[in-house]
Amino acid sequence: MQTTGRRERVRQATLTEIRAAARRILIEHGPAAVTINAVAREMGMSGPALYRYYASHEDLIAAMVADFYQELTEVLKGARDAHAADPPGQRLLAICRAMRAWATGHPAEFGRMFASPIPFDQRRPGSPRHQADGDFGHVFLDQFAELWETGPYPVPAPETLAPSLLTQLRAYCAAHDDRLPPEAAYVMLTCWTRVYGLLCMEILHQLDFAFSDVEPVFEDCLRELCASLGVDYRRR
Repeated sequence: MQTTGRRERVRQATLTEIRAAARRILIEHGPAAVTINAVAREMGMSGPALYRYYASHEDLIAAMVADFYQELTEVLKGARDAHAADPPGQRLLAICRAMRAWATGHPAEFGRMFASPIPFDQRRPGSPRHQADGDFGHVFLDQFAELWETGPYPVPAPETLAPSLLTQLRAYCAAHDDRLPPEAAYVMLTCWTRVYGLLCMEILHQLDFAFSDVEPVFEDCLRELCASLGVDYRRR
């Protein structure tokens, strides 16, 4: 049993080292360079030997991206907890700013997480990426749920939402323990898509034609979101 435990620890350490090598290649050479053979060379092993640890290139990429989600999730939790004494709206601001800080500091990782198609098998419940993505999403959901519980923010009347949209929102809420009613979840998801969309445009340099410094644009976005949620906007 001790031998088995030691072997498993060695295996887990090697898996971690392989993902770290893949991350270095991603950062230095871009996503197309992250191949099994390239990672194997970085590790000083053969391609076939690496397949003993990851069955496919897709599995390796999924495990690496799950690491990114876990890292970002911990950063967001740290920003939230640093404002534990503040109202929920201020913690939400801290989370959004922390996400932008991580994204601008880790553009290659952010691009692989949020600006790449998600393969079908990585979307299935129980997959490493799906689990890590869910943990990440709960940081935002938890904050909006607390904001809703302490003082409901403005929401549209359910009957004003398209029937197909309302059906999807109800399914989403049911999958997340009905912590928000559908109309409140709609506002949360709308806020998320605005923050996410702006960050993607910044990280992918889609705003370079107009802005060399996107932080004021991001802060204006946060100010507008605060106004829509009835939250005091405070600069950092």
